[in-house]
Amino acid sequence: MSAADFERSAEAAAGPLSAAGARVGQRILDAVEATAAAVGSNTNLGIILLCAPLAAAAESRPPDLRAALSGVLQALDVADADCAFRAIVRASPAGLGRAERHDVFAPATVSLRAAMADAADRDRIAHQYVTDFADVFAVGAPVLTQVLDASADRRLATLSVFLTFLAAFPDSHILRKHGADTAERVRRSAVMLQTRTQAAHRLDDALPALLAWDAELKAAAINPGTSADLTVATVFAHRLRNHLAADIQQ
Repeated sequence: MSAADFERSAEAAAGPLSAAGARVGQRILDAVEATAAAVGSNTNLGIILLCAPLAAAAESRPPDLRAALSGVLQALDVADADCAFRAIVRASPAGLGRAERHDVFAPATVSLRAAMADAADRDRIAHQYVTDFADVFAVGAPVLTQVLDASADRRLATLSVFLTFLAAFPDSHILRKHGADTAERVRRSAVMLQTRTQAAHRLDDALPALLAWDAELKAAAINPGTSADLTVATVFAHRLRNHLAADIQQ
């Protein structure tokens, strides 16, 4: 996959994710189908699963995005789960297997939130559905705001959020594909790179070490995808909050 694939995926998924009045599950399924048609591979399932509830929560232009999100998550039903299950099977993410409970290859029997709760201890994206996106709002958002307040470099801010997630807990995508030892080793490396990046006066000062590490991960087929997905959701939530605040001021 290339950066261009991710850009095309974002363009394809944006319409379904922001479809007025659509249920969360339908947004997820339609965004996955649109992505598959655009790039023919799974580039953004985690992003879609995280951004669909955020987009639905923002639609009513609430004064408190997270409170509205909580209401959206509590209102998820079996139909939402059935659409999400179909989307997951369609995207076929790496490491997807059969489950004893709430198997995505079978019709849903519980709400999407309940299904996510069953996977929350092993999947960080599922964890967001039962914590009202705690990692996004309590871990990622403060870092994004802090860096943007100190610097106009959105690349640095985004990278800082990504490293914060990757240093805070083992990436569940790596856990699923490569096991706990590899996930913990990557997490420890992220801690060191996070320290180096925080000490850098410019993003370019930290890039050589970061790109060398990125090349090592790629060579070993290690993808910190969950941390990347959480980073996108954090940036999306930040921008939604800014738009909502501007609406209130008007």
